[in-house]
Amino acid sequence: MNMRLKRLSPVQFLALTFLGLILAGTFLLMLPWSTVGEQIGFVDALFTATSAVCVTGLVVVDTGTRFSFFGQAVILLLIQLGGLGLMTVATMVAVILGKRITFRDRLIIQEAFNQFTLEGMVRLVKYIVLTTFVIQGIGALILFLRFRPLLGPVRGLWFAVFHAVSAFCNAGFDLFGNFRSLEGFTSDPVVNLVIISLIVIGGIGFSVIADVYTHRGFKGLSLHTKLVMQVTLALIVIPSIVIGMTEWNNALAPYDLTGKVLGSIFTAVTTRTAGFNTVPIATLSQATTLLLIGLMFIGASPASTGGGIKTTTFAMIVLSVLAVLRLQPEVVIGGRRIPVAVTFKSLAVAVMALVLALSVTFLLLITEEHSFLDILFETVSALGTVGLSRGITTTLSTVGRLALVVTMFAGRVGPLTLAFAFSVKTDPCANIVRYPEGKIIVG
Repeated sequence: MNMRLKRLSPVQFLALTFLGLILAGTFLLMLPWSTVGEQIGFVDALFTATSAVCVTGLVVVDTGTRFSFFGQAVILLLIQLGGLGLMTVATMVAVILGKRITFRDRLIIQEAFNQFTLEGMVRLVKYIVLTTFVIQGIGALILFLRFRPLLGPVRGLWFAVFHAVSAFCNAGFDLFGNFRSLEGFTSDPVVNLVIISLIVIGGIGFSVIADVYTHRGFKGLSLHTKLVMQVTLALIVIPSIVIGMTEWNNALAPYDLTGKVLGSIFTAVTTRTAGFNTVPIATLSQATTLLLIGLMFIGASPASTGGGIKTTTFAMIVLSVLAVLRLQPEVVIGGRRIPVAVTFKSLAVAVMALVLALSVTFLLLITEEHSFLDILFETVSALGTVGLSRGITTTLSTVGRLALVVTMFAGRVGPLTLAFAFSVKTDPCANIVRYPEGKIIVG
């Protein structure tokens, strides 16, 4: 068995670790003491475990009322392991125990965090774990100070820790019950700003956090970090304004000025992978819903706790289109030429994600009795590991739930990574051959 695992490629091993964690979580959530009242079935436990490990947040069973403290603790552990990656945690444990980190382990870490080189992999893991617990700790402390008067010291502490971890990992699981998420805090500046901060920091990627911490200035940052920060800022500011304009007298109408402003910003931030909501998603207009689908499809940034095709992938596609319109032979960013292979990979990731989203949507339109917009929203939410829903998750059939389980798994691992994991190895000499140029008319 050990020899078989060693023969697996890094992407195959990565996919199997997530799968193993999901199955272990499914078993734990099916235990009698994981739930309050009647035990949940295999499909519901599998759905919940997958949603937690894939840091999605879609739920078919209310986390706050149906799961016991033990069940909620299992979900929290799955969220943390899913957000950081099981290999990251295993590496950190090995470092603490003084064990040697093998070359294969470094390859898997490199694949998990999309790093360019193998240099400094163990150092990166140490930084990721330390950064994660420090940021989550600060977030939990502030939330505790806010929740303590409302929930008491013990319950307030548990809620603070759970929601801090869930927010940083972009998971979107909540404990307030009745599938209301954070709708009771729409006008609360403290809860909004803390959760927004945790979502954004967890979603920009650990390599970006490390780069910002190291250089302490915009000029010294890497091209990747600059691009991520610029795209992230644009994807927060512009959608916030659009949502405010389209929903001011609609979904945001019941709230005061503070609630409307915070609701607009929170919705723009959480949509790209987090899954919390302070405004009922089902009350949003069709125009806003379509905008949210686009944001969910884009998602967070590489090497982060979030999903989607990633901000840099979206940026590369947009820049490639602009390069064609400007009759430029290559994409240039900040005086740097971007390799054509990066453009090809960006297109491949986007197309594969789009094909998967449309395929699952097609299947759900056959098996479920809901509108096209609601089903498309649900599908893209699962693929982008977002967790927002227009209220149809609990009504899905067994086939629909299993389809979303596969979609969440593909969204967390990555459609392209998953394709690599199950693809047949090609002849290494095949890429050496260079064929004559052919002419094809496009456009």
